[in-house]
Amino acid sequence: MRNEQMRSDAELIAGARKDPDLFRILYDRYSMRLHGFFWRRTDDREVALDLTAETFAQAWLARERFQDLAGGSAGPWLFTIARRLLIASVEKQKLEMRALDELHLEARTKSGELHLHRGWLDGLDADLREALDELPSQQQRAVELRIVGELPYAAIGRCLGCSPTAARIRVSRGLRRLRARMEMN
Repeated sequence: MRNEQMRSDAELIAGARKDPDLFRILYDRYSMRLHGFFWRRTDDREVALDLTAETFAQAWLARERFQDLAGGSAGPWLFTIARRLLIASVEKQKLEMRALDELHLEARTKSGELHLHRGWLDGLDADLREALDELPSQQQRAVELRIVGELPYAAIGRCLGCSPTAARIRVSRGLRRLRARMEMN
């Protein structure tokens, strides 16, 4: 088990195709961070648990399509799934509320209280943009070229006037700082 703990996230995901127990290590690495992300957004522990579980369920189903764009880290991939789930959850509730309103029905939960998703998405994009803006310019540009532009490190190095190794380091450091910042929000 110790040897598996030393594997990168990308190696765990690749290995999980044949050994599902490796995905558990990935879960252990990220579940608390994802739960914290959801809890801060929803202010509801149970909803945060549900969304965390759904994030990992979707990641499990998508493991065959995982592309290592972050130097072995699955963090950006998992948080992208989490962000999309949060947005989809809010959109689903908006549709449900609109349907209930059109049918002139009152919304109720198990406890009899309506739990609205108001505020869950407030500032989500702004948080990411702000976190990106706080990166040193070379790290910011490297992250944007790698994650948004999906460029290989050699191309990033050419764009930034550095070696592919230096480009990889800039992306890795930038993603680490972004992850730390986004986990605080």
